[in-house]
Amino acid sequence: MNRDDLYRAIGAVDDDILERSEIQSEPVEMQIERKRGRKIRPSWMRWAAIAACFVLLAGVGGAVYAADVKEYREAVAFFDENGLSAEGLSRAEIKAVYRDITTQRFTYDKTAQVILNTVPGLEIAQKEPTPEEVAEVWNRNVWAAPLAASKSGVTYRVDATEKMGDQGFTVLDKSIVTCLKDGEELWTAEFPDLRVSYDGAGRTANGTAVYGQSYRWSSQQPVISYVSRVDDNGTILWTKKLDHGFEMETIAAVVDNGDGTWAVVSRGDVKVLCLSQFGIDGNELSVHKTEAGNYGIWNVVRFGDGYLAQLGNASAGVTARIVKLDREGNILDDYSYDGKDCDYYITDMIEFGGRVYISTYAVPKQTDGGGRHEIANVLDYVFEHMDKETLEIPGEELTRRVRDNYTAVLLLCEPDGGVPETFYSVKGSLGAELSVTEADELEWNVQSVVSTFFSPLTSSFTIGGTCEVYRYAFDPRGRLIRCEDTGDQVAYRR
Repeated sequence: MNRDDLYRAIGAVDDDILERSEIQSEPVEMQIERKRGRKIRPSWMRWAAIAACFVLLAGVGGAVYAADVKEYREAVAFFDENGLSAEGLSRAEIKAVYRDITTQRFTYDKTAQVILNTVPGLEIAQKEPTPEEVAEVWNRNVWAAPLAASKSGVTYRVDATEKMGDQGFTVLDKSIVTCLKDGEELWTAEFPDLRVSYDGAGRTANGTAVYGQSYRWSSQQPVISYVSRVDDNGTILWTKKLDHGFEMETIAAVVDNGDGTWAVVSRGDVKVLCLSQFGIDGNELSVHKTEAGNYGIWNVVRFGDGYLAQLGNASAGVTARIVKLDREGNILDDYSYDGKDCDYYITDMIEFGGRVYISTYAVPKQTDGGGRHEIANVLDYVFEHMDKETLEIPGEELTRRVRDNYTAVLLLCEPDGGVPETFYSVKGSLGAELSVTEADELEWNVQSVVSTFFSPLTSSFTIGGTCEVYRYAFDPRGRLIRCEDTGDQVAYRR
C-alpha cells in the first residue's frame, strides 16, 4: 500500500457524501468493508459514467413497463461499471440508488451505505487546533512534568534502585514493578539484580508477565534474560532464565497464547529470532531459532494460530517490516508496508474480532537520506525560512508544516494474509496505542499535533511540541462507532 492508494481511496468519496454520512461530526458511525478484487475507478471516471448513463424516461401505458425494464438494466450496468455492490437490495432499491446518484441528490438512505461499502478506506476528519486550544496546551505545559501514564485500565510502572558494587561504582540493586488499576496501586514486586525492561510487564489471562535481563557493567559480561510470572497479589510464582547458547539474548515480547502457555520472543546475538514456549508452571516446552538479519524485534502479536512480529532497523530506514510466524517460530511470510512517496512507521499491533489491527503513521519520502528521517523535509524548510540571527521560526508556521508531514493510519488485516483489507486515516496526527476494552471494543489512540517549537541546540531532538490524544472506538466488525477528545496530552520530540 502506498500513499497514492490511500489518498486515491479517500478522494473517491465525494465531500457531500461525507457530510451527509456525518463523518465530519461526532459521534461517527459507519461500516467500511473492502470487497477484494473490486476495481475502484477515479471519481472523474465515475461521474463521466454517471453522465453517460443518465437518460430521461418518458411514456405512459405500455411504455411504462418498457421504461422500467430499461431503467433497471441501466441501473445494474451502472452498478457493475462503478464497482457498486447490490447485495441486500431489492429491484426497486437498486433503481432508487441509481436515480439518487445520477441526479446527484444523495437523499436516499441506501445510497450512502452502497457507496461507503465500496470505498476501500476512509479518512476521519479532525479539526485543526484553534488559537484558544493552542494557548490552553501551552498553559498546561506537559513538558514541565514527566508524561503521565494512562488513567484507565491496568498499567505498570517500572522503577530501579542502585547500590555500591565491589568494583567501587554504583550498580543495579533491584527493579520494582508496580501494578495500577485506574491509577490506583494494586501491588508491587521486587526483582533483585534484574533490570526489568521499561515495557517489560504485561497482563495475561494467568497473571502478569515480567521480563528483563541481568545487569551488565562490563562489555565482557554476557546478557542473560529472565521471564517471571506474577499473580494478581504481586507474588512472584516463578522466574526462569533463557539459556539458548547466546552471548547476548534480550526478550522483545511475551505473548499470551490463550491456552495457559506463553510465547517468549527474544533476539539472540543480534541476528537470531528465537521463539520459546513456556507452560503455566514455567517449564520451557520448546524453542526455535531463525536467522532474521540485523533487525530489532519491535512488536509481536498473536495472529490466528501463529504470530506477527515487527522487525526494524531505523538506521537502514526499515520501519514497517512484518514477518508471519507459525506456533513453532518458523517464518511463513514477510511483508513490508512501503510506498513510492511515503514511509510507514508501525507503532502498535493487536488482534481483535478475527483481524489484526496495525497502528501506523505515514510521512512523505524525505529528500535527505540522513539525519532525522521523519522530518528532514520539514527541517529543510525551517533552515531556509528561519530568522538567521535568532534561529527562530513562527510556531504557527512550523506547526502547520509538521501537521502536513504526518497521517495516522489504522490498517485492518484478515488473518489469512498481511495485506490490509481496509484502513482509517487521520491527517496531522500520529497513530499510537491500541487496546481492547472490557466492553469488547477496540480503542485506537491518535496523537494530533497542536503546537511545536524549533530547538536547534538541543541534542536529543530538533523539533519539540505537544499532541492532543484522540480516541477512536471500533466494534468487532471493524466499524467506527465512537470518537472522543480524551483531554490527555503527550509531548512530541523529533
